[in-house]
Amino acid sequence: MTTISELSEQALLGVDPSQLRFQSLGELALETGERLPETTLAYESWGRLNAGASNAVLVLHALTGSSHAAQGESEQAGWWDGLVGPGKAIDTERFFVVSVNILGGCYGSTGPSSTAPDGKPWGSRFPFLTLRDSVRAEALLADALGITRWHAVVGGSMGGARALEWAVSYPERVRHAVVLASCPASTAEQIALAQTQLLAIRQDPAFAGGDYYGSAAPLEGLGLARRIAHISYRSEAELGLRFGRSAQEGEAPVSAERGSEAWRQRYQVESYLDHKAAKLNQIFDANSYITLTEALMSHDLGRGRGGLKQALRRASGVKFSLAAVTSDRLYLPEQTVQLAEALSEPVEVYWIDSAIGHDGFLTETAQISDLLSQNGL
Repeated sequence: MTTISELSEQALLGVDPSQLRFQSLGELALETGERLPETTLAYESWGRLNAGASNAVLVLHALTGSSHAAQGESEQAGWWDGLVGPGKAIDTERFFVVSVNILGGCYGSTGPSSTAPDGKPWGSRFPFLTLRDSVRAEALLADALGITRWHAVVGGSMGGARALEWAVSYPERVRHAVVLASCPASTAEQIALAQTQLLAIRQDPAFAGGDYYGSAAPLEGLGLARRIAHISYRSEAELGLRFGRSAQEGEAPVSAERGSEAWRQRYQVESYLDHKAAKLNQIFDANSYITLTEALMSHDLGRGRGGLKQALRRASGVKFSLAAVTSDRLYLPEQTVQLAEALSEPVEVYWIDSAIGHDGFLTETAQISDLLSQNGL
């Protein structure tokens, strides 16, 4: 049985402790009107900031991602090693690259598993966060690092949504926003998919209303949430080509003698989803999954700003590069087209040609490198 204290230790698998840095931001005012005291952001960086602080690039991760975007001097591979590093598209010999663990997460930044002022984990008491809150915290981190303007802010999926918020909330601090496989607002279907994942966690008896720290973590619920999410991260074609109806090795569903035990064994695609669930259970906190998923559900660039077009007028001085994955069934390519058409100066959408689905923004690094090169990063 895995306890939350063990889970917190395992969560270091998602980052490189030798490269992790921490910045205290003090009290943070939230969009809801609440305040989060003693806020800390964890981050990693590569390269050096130049004398004019003009070569900084912010790389933003997806929902269950971490700050460990690049391997650097670490032995642990980064989730975007194909893009970030010496001589690569985001060249750490040219740029000072910063990757931040999002506020509300569980890789070192203040989140539900962090200690509240009373000395106990926040748990169910952790406040509701929006992506605007996370970007506000990241702006305070930039202040602490001496960065007044990012050369570029780059992100995919939830990272792309944060890049959009950066461009609209702090247009004077962003030269170039690169938004991959993302959207200007969550749709009804995206919210519905998210809600099923949250219910999977909350209905796990071990969830205990969010106050499970010190006891068994709700890993069954978190694992089910991951399975639901991962189906939307991959395309039907990719799953079909990769697994089809094949049985897991050593197992034989619906192919053995009627009534035998083999009839209840697994297909390869089931084993694949089981593996993804088990892997996330080793490195992520269920409360953080809820906190960040709810932040994504509330994501709407035009909220309180007069709608999407009016919001984007704030970012008229920002250069935008927008890309969609052709087979994405989570953040639909049409949403990227909608975003491009809403800009004051519409831009052409770059198509990441991939059969893999939404996760193409992570895997198709050669095509993304081409996009960055074409757009003068």
